[in-house]
Amino acid sequence: MTGSEERLVKFLSAAGVASRRAAGDLVKAGRIAVNGRTIREPGFRILPADTVTLDGRPVEPAGRFHYIMLNKPRGYVCTNADPHAPRKAVDLIRLDPPVRLFSAGRLDKESEGMILFSNDGDYVARLTHPRYEIRKTYLVRVTREFTEPELTRIRTGITDGGEHLRVISIAPAGNCLYRIVLNEGKKREIRRLTAAVGAPTLELRRIRIGGLALGDLPQGAFRELTPEEVALTLEAHS
Repeated sequence: MTGSEERLVKFLSAAGVASRRAAGDLVKAGRIAVNGRTIREPGFRILPADTVTLDGRPVEPAGRFHYIMLNKPRGYVCTNADPHAPRKAVDLIRLDPPVRLFSAGRLDKESEGMILFSNDGDYVARLTHPRYEIRKTYLVRVTREFTEPELTRIRTGITDGGEHLRVISIAPAGNCLYRIVLNEGKKREIRRLTAAVGAPTLELRRIRIGGLALGDLPQGAFRELTPEEVALTLEAHS
């Protein structure tokens, strides 16, 4: 191995093709070729002069990384994979020239608030992998006030569909409104928790990731993060 070699999945992630895990799946599926030869080993190493293709199309090395905060409105989905989705959150972000971006985690269609996008696969992986314990903060309005036993049950956690769901913290924030902190975002986790105690979620808005708050960014608007703000999003215990 030489110092200029690089793992194929790292190259694909840095180029904005997919996260490292998803890039590994692309390699295993035989969709990646190096110098015209199909590669199926995610650990394969390439040199700077090698030509990498995805489904026959060249993959360009990473250029400038973008780190974007979007205030997602309701009604938008956080997927790039469904070409038939009528309203995708990523379509609200318009960069010149265009850049392929990936969401760092998701908000479901009915939810709103802060979501981060980037073409830096390593950054996206750090924000989404549970081992990094990046905390996300939400304001959640439910159909009625929780009782103390219900709050205790939410803090302790419930089992739903074979998954253990629990929050880091939950505290009252207004009339039927609660501030909830998670460090692992299982699918529709908050909605499943509130439904389990008989007070379904009416509104859900993410207001903070790591040490960075949504602030006064208008709904549907986006902006680039500064290097200092990127670092704030990666704070594990804010």
